[in-house]
Amino acid sequence: MTLQQLSNIVKGNILHDPVKSMDYRYAFASDLMSDVLRFHMDDAILITGLSTIQTVRTAEMSNLPCIVVARGKQISNEMIALASENHIALVSSPLTVFEISGKLYMNGIKPVY
Repeated sequence: MTLQQLSNIVKGNILHDPVKSMDYRYAFASDLMSDVLRFHMDDAILITGLSTIQTVRTAEMSNLPCIVVARGKQISNEMIALASENHIALVSSPLTVFEISGKLYMNGIKPVY
C-alpha cells in the first residue's frame, strides 16, 4: 500500500512524505513505545495516539518508515521536522486507533503479529 492510498483510507493528512516509493505491508498499533521497540520492520506502519517527539524517535530506532497519529491529535512542527530528518512518513487521521487498524486490515495490511 502506498502512502497516498493509506492516507485516503484513513481520511488522513500527509504531514511529511519522504518522497521515496514505499510499499507498506504491515501495521502495529500501540501507545506504549516500549512495545514498539520490540520490532524492527522496514515496511510497517506505526498507528498511535501519541503525538510526541518520542514517537518519532521510537519509530526511527525500530526502523519503522511510517507513523499514523490517530484522533486528530495536534502534531508539532518539531515532530514534523524530526520525521523529515529521519525520512519517516507522518500522517494525521481524525479516526481512532481502532478504526484505522480495522480499515487498514480490511484493505490488505497485515498485523505485525
